[in-house]
Amino acid sequence: MLNVGAITEGFVLDHIKAGKSMTIYHDLKLDKLDCTVAIIKNARSNKMGKKDIIKVECPIEMLDLDILGFIDHNITVNIIKDEKIVEKKELKLPERIVNVIKCKNPRCITSIEQGLDHVFVLTDPKKEIYRCMYCEQKHRNSK
Repeated sequence: MLNVGAITEGFVLDHIKAGKSMTIYHDLKLDKLDCTVAIIKNARSNKMGKKDIIKVECPIEMLDLDILGFIDHNITVNIIKDEKIVEKKELKLPERIVNVIKCKNPRCITSIEQGLDHVFVLTDPKKEIYRCMYCEQKHRNSK
């Protein structure tokens, strides 16, 4: 049996789709932080069959919940203090995301202007569709 010790202060990301933990690890830039990280892949789950779990021992402020909500808003975020779960955060799709994905439109201003942020806005929450803010504004103004 695998035994991963308790963490004093930090968070546990639970109910991650099996096989997605390494993507989340890099997207959250956990590799750049000086903290303890445990990744459990393909753990048994009654709810999901198999799931991944990430345990991170560092202050919760270091976690970007918007990026996490964009990646998968079904992930459970358990906040740990003094080795106990003190809060469960529910993720939601963020209204806008910055510098997470890039616009695929070759004529987008972000392709030409190197210093611009890549800003996407949630245009269809039901279908979980994000569109480039710059291209969307240009499209609306041309109507």
